[in-house]
Amino acid sequence: MSGSTVSSGAILGMGNPLLDISAVVKPELLAKYELKANDAILYEKEDLFQELQQDYPVENIAGGATQNSMRVAQWILGQPGVCTFFGCVGQDESGRTLEKCAQQAGVTVKYQIHAQHPTGKCAVLITGQERSLVTKLDAANHFTPDHLEPNWGVVQAAQIYYSSGFFLTVSPDSMLKVAEYAVAEGKTFAMNLSAPFLPQFFSEPMLKVMALSGLVFGNETEAAAFAEKQGYDTKDVAEIARKIAEIPFKGSATRTVVITQGSEPVIVVENGQTQLYPVDKLSSSQIVDTNGAGDAFVGGYLAQLALGADTATAVRCGNYAAKEIIQRSGCTFPETMSFK
Repeated sequence: MSGSTVSSGAILGMGNPLLDISAVVKPELLAKYELKANDAILYEKEDLFQELQQDYPVENIAGGATQNSMRVAQWILGQPGVCTFFGCVGQDESGRTLEKCAQQAGVTVKYQIHAQHPTGKCAVLITGQERSLVTKLDAANHFTPDHLEPNWGVVQAAQIYYSSGFFLTVSPDSMLKVAEYAVAEGKTFAMNLSAPFLPQFFSEPMLKVMALSGLVFGNETEAAAFAEKQGYDTKDVAEIARKIAEIPFKGSATRTVVITQGSEPVIVVENGQTQLYPVDKLSSSQIVDTNGAGDAFVGGYLAQLALGADTATAVRCGNYAAKEIIQRSGCTFPETMSFK
């Protein structure tokens, strides 16, 4: 697949660059901080991070959902500089670590640097095959739309735009500005539901961005949270995906909705048609860490979209990327890419 070329800067991601602090923890730690497995929350205090680093062997990994997806897309494409990333980091070692990791993966980073706030971090608490994400945004929370103006040439060069739902808590105006441009130019803006709390508590900006999004990703728990907030009278994930696809779209085509369900089939609603795509099952002994699986799926999917592949190939590549990532610690991948 990496034999095909894509224009430089074809994919632009906007999101929260975070240093992941990952550890396998006891379930009691989740209980102590009233956390749930397979959830993601925002957190303001340092206590959890301090306890994690004192009591557990931790691994520091470059993270942040959108930046993860950009790194995976780069890995699939095997062509440096296809993906560019916008986000805000601090003037510190963590920020430099994130930049180095992104550059090693071939991603061009255009960080907004904040002198007063440290780079954001995310505690990745692994219990068995589940993970709970606890994010302290810090500098990531201070991305502003005025970073777009000096980098507007980067926006214009891109064909595909992607922003995780997490960015709705930071700079929905930036998402709207880029999404409006994408729709006006007939390009693709993609977004992600990202976590149950986003459709629950940020539904107004989410719906505004969704009206401009030709591609929406999510998983089954996020789709259920969205359905509950919107008052949909169904718990059927395929039906929820159809309803999301039917939300009015300001673009010229129809919206495609892609909902992953862990090891269950991926649901895709495209042009009013619903398709289910099976997922290769892994044995529990093969699964190391599910953190980053959703990010990897998006990265694989967007890489194929940039190559002009069909939806079936994009889903297959997303599944391939997710399968590779969950057999490793964090959102990391093997040196050789073997998707065909």
